[in-house]
Amino acid sequence: MLPSEDYRVPVVTVLERLPSMNKKLKNILKIPLICLCFVVPIAVWIWYGEGGVNHLRQTEKERQACIARIRKLAAENQVLIEEVNRFRTDMKYVESVARNELNLIRENEVIYRFGKGKIGN
Repeated sequence: MLPSEDYRVPVVTVLERLPSMNKKLKNILKIPLICLCFVVPIAVWIWYGEGGVNHLRQTEKERQACIARIRKLAAENQVLIEEVNRFRTDMKYVESVARNELNLIRENEVIYRFGKGKIGN
């Protein structure tokens, strides 16, 4: 079976149209490609640039660590303030600290210390 002339005409016509279809396709793809050329660098700059999302996340982690440290120091500071107030108002507390930490004794007081060594020598 030989192809007829009618059959060849449409194929040739399609082949002749390919350059014009290719041109239309190029025109259609130009707009997205141009947009992509602008959007990709902007997205990279937003994500990795100075002041970008990565920097923001890192700064937020540092901020949370600083807040935790501030809370810890505030609690320690409150304990020290309470201890200073006890030193100013409670003389028995002052005496107990002096006896325990500074090994001070009262007048006419004798302290016996027993070692943990062997007995008998």
